[in-house]
Amino acid sequence: MTEDVIARVLRQWQQVHPGLDTAPMAVIGRIGRCAALLQQATDAPLVREGLTRAEFDILGALRRTGRELTPGQLAKETFASGAAVTKRLRVLEARALVSRRPDERDRRVAHLSLTEEGTALIDRLVPHQLDYEDALLAGVGEEHRRLLADALAELLVLLEGRLGGLQP
Repeated sequence: MTEDVIARVLRQWQQVHPGLDTAPMAVIGRIGRCAALLQQATDAPLVREGLTRAEFDILGALRRTGRELTPGQLAKETFASGAAVTKRLRVLEARALVSRRPDERDRRVAHLSLTEEGTALIDRLVPHQLDYEDALLAGVGEEHRRLLADALAELLVLLEGRLGGLQP
């Protein structure tokens, strides 16, 4: 197996500080590096459609929940700040992919839903996006994918419990 960049970093730390326990860096460093590379790669099909990953996530949240959501609910669903969601919604509304309905009791609250065009776009994109992501993982066997998914799920539950309150 070819050595990854994190193995080189760990080796360098061992040379500077022999005996230093770099095991956490071996995990966190690799997750961070994978996340950065995957973020760049998974955006490619979306860019062809004129979408950012964040805009795709908003369309996906509206589609998968199957109901209207407020900007605050969308922020929670997409792990984004309220300001970021507002900015993304402006773009999606301008493209007629999302519509806004004011609340009947509180005009400050908006209820957002997909337009027909938004529904058609997300329904067309999701299978292509999943195929593309599957191709990115092509070198990883099914059993390893399952084990990796299980391990990452366990880590995510732990981190959400410890750091979840720090999220926007």
